Amino acid sequence: MQDYEKLGVFYLGREYDIENRKGRDDLLLYDSRDLCTHAVVVGMTGSGKTGLCVGMLEEAAMDRIPSIVIDPKGDISNLLLTFPNLTPEEFRPWIDEGQASRKGVTPEVFATQEADKWKEGLESWGQDAERIQRMRDNVEMRVYTPGSTYGRPLTILKSFNAPNKQVLADPDLLGDRISSAASGLLSLLGIDADPIQSREHILISNILSHAWRDGRDLDLGRLIGEIQSPPFERVGILDIDTFYPAKDRGTLAMQINNLLASPTFASWMEGEPIDIKKMLHTEEGKPCVSIVSISHLNDQERMFFVTILLNEILAWTRTQPGTSSLRAILYMDEVFGYFPPTKNPPSKQPMLTLLKQARAFGLGCVLATQNPVDLDYKGLSNAGTWFLGRLQTERDKARVLEGLEGASTQAGSTFDKGKMEELLAGLGSRVFLMNNVHDDQPTVFETRWVMSYLRGPLTRNQIQTLVESDPNYDPKQAAAEAMAGRVARPSAEPVAKMEPQIDQTQLVPADIHQLFVEPNRRINKGEKLIYRPALMARGQLHYVRTTWKTDKWEEKTFLAQITGNQTPDEVWEEAEEVLENLDFYHEPDDEAEFAKLPTDMQKAKNYKRWEKEFKEFMYKDLPITLQKCASLKMFSEAGESPGDFRVRLEQQASERRDEETEKLRKRYGSKFSTLRDRIRRAEAKVEKEEEDYKSSRMNSVLSVGTTLMGALLGRKTLSVTNARRAQSSMRTFGRSSKEKNDISRAQENLEELHIKFEDLENEFNEAIEKLEEKLSVDNLEFEELTLSPRKSDLSIEQFAVVWLPWEVDDDGIAEPVY
Repeated sequence: MQDYEKLGVFYLGREYDIENRKGRDDLLLYDSRDLCTHAVVVGMTGSGKTGLCVGMLEEAAMDRIPSIVIDPKGDISNLLLTFPNLTPEEFRPWIDEGQASRKGVTPEVFATQEADKWKEGLESWGQDAERIQRMRDNVEMRVYTPGSTYGRPLTILKSFNAPNKQVLADPDLLGDRISSAASGLLSLLGIDADPIQSREHILISNILSHAWRDGRDLDLGRLIGEIQSPPFERVGILDIDTFYPAKDRGTLAMQINNLLASPTFASWMEGEPIDIKKMLHTEEGKPCVSIVSISHLNDQERMFFVTILLNEILAWTRTQPGTSSLRAILYMDEVFGYFPPTKNPPSKQPMLTLLKQARAFGLGCVLATQNPVDLDYKGLSNAGTWFLGRLQTERDKARVLEGLEGASTQAGSTFDKGKMEELLAGLGSRVFLMNNVHDDQPTVFETRWVMSYLRGPLTRNQIQTLVESDPNYDPKQAAAEAMAGRVARPSAEPVAKMEPQIDQTQLVPADIHQLFVEPNRRINKGEKLIYRPALMARGQLHYVRTTWKTDKWEEKTFLAQITGNQTPDEVWEEAEEVLENLDFYHEPDDEAEFAKLPTDMQKAKNYKRWEKEFKEFMYKDLPITLQKCASLKMFSEAGESPGDFRVRLEQQASERRDEETEKLRKRYGSKFSTLRDRIRRAEAKVEKEEEDYKSSRMNSVLSVGTTLMGALLGRKTLSVTNARRAQSSMRTFGRSSKEKNDISRAQENLEELHIKFEDLENEFNEAIEKLEEKLSVDNLEFEELTLSPRKSDLSIEQFAVVWLPWEVDDDGIAEPVY
């Protein structure tokens, strides 16, 4: 088990003799790199499709490859049911008690039977409890439940944020992203909108395009406002009110507002934001298997969420460097309805784009279905591997063959339709036909026993139990992180009695820029909005060291909140970095009041000093820490976390492993092939010598028998003929003895060849061991390096007084609203 797990291959099962209906000894080892060209899994209920797909995800976990799994039925959450001790006590909470009752046994007895069955099944496929533990140690497994809190909730609050620079720079990708986002939202409202004919779709698409091209993020609340008052006057050549009258826009805005205000929609606003990077790796860089269970959602909600998720994955791929090795897997358990041949649901376009483009970035898409007639096979011609199980109807077989033929044509390989039909007709349960464009011919194989306990779809309570028992997840902490602001928010505090109002903005020196932060919510009735002063500086820093492969410009913004009557002596030491853009206005709210501006902030000369101190602060207090991995000759990038660097190292190590493994395969492949041929010839030689010996032995026995019979049947003395026969018999015995010696020599030669083959195997395995040890991320050594920004390149891009909004109640308790 150790050897092939270090070769970058997935252990999926054993080759299968379809004529004799039995498995062969040869293991089916699927090259993980082949999954970069995507895969399709088709099979009717009972074909073993779920077991094959779970096994594939297990193998990815063994190889430390992260996965995002879209699970419409709840089956794939079984991946979390792995029991390293394989005891009945581990199985007991997860068995189907109804099944135990139907079998006429107690739940405890049934749990024992299931534990024994799994242990025996694993052993029969060369697996054990230790392998289960290694899989659990390699990855962190999670279950997300968007629109619900019984698993890890996912919020859509940021789902209409502007995409990354790579997507914005690609007109086709941006257009697809805008169109599918608009279609997804309208599908949630129950509006079947055509991107060309529907004015709802066109309006929302234009609003998204206008905001995203300006670099502005949107949420549903702001989208409602922009539907009512669009930030543009015309759509095409028509003015906005002619194209979509204000009254009708108000109706659309009300529909979205009702959705937003609905108590059932509240759970969509809770939880972690959809962040593909965090769904694939922990902060420390450990790979994750993130299962997104959507079985509890209705059809419109599923379509809405799947569309959003696919768009986020597509945007993530555009931030990744190209690779020929498998970086991550996107798996969808039942793609029925999301990728149909004729209709164009919102999910279809991002899925098609992923199938066409994701391979260059190391993302392998795996789509599974038991309804082959509902797949767009023209789109699936981009899939390089097809796993075909037992199919239900001739129509299903015809559609699958159509898809296979398209995939073969796309890959430039030959396709034998007749042979494929014959193979498909003979498939049984857990037996699949693999057609891989990277292989010379199709392979029939039997799937291995999975390490996960396949108990069927998990209930909400069972998923909740799994999430609550996860030591890596704290719901309260996750909620707090999700609600964390863009800058540090001081807690509510008493406010000193306000002095008679003077226009504090007039006290700021005339040449100092002033900005006003927009409150993030409405001020409660009966309470006051008060602005407090702060200093804000935005600077450019240049981190450069050629020998460390670092040349990075960064822009950093710091906000120093002034809480007393005087600024601190070291004003920037207590400043907070602004990680996201604040919404600024050049004019304050008309009804707002102002806290007193400290005296030293009223003097122009102090701002020159604070600017100079900010430059010193950037140089002395903002060095970056880089990590160096000498063995891979890699350096972390400026601002890259240790976890992100570890992910990059692991990807580089995987690429190096695949390259080195391929070299080993080529170098040893010819040697193994030569030895196998010699062994086959030696085996044939032994068989021939044994046959010759048997034949010679029989001839000598017959010859001696004839001579003796002639002497016994009527002749007292041997005739000359009998004498000659006797002499011939003796020679035959001599040849028989020689041929016996030939057998011994042939057997010795065969044994020597087997020893040579075993020695070559040991040599190959030793080379693989050394390669694994050399490229294992756990064995790599790191060195920390500190790099300060280049002093001559430091510059201040913006320096301003910023007024921060606070809400103050009747008791004088202030709460930040920014």
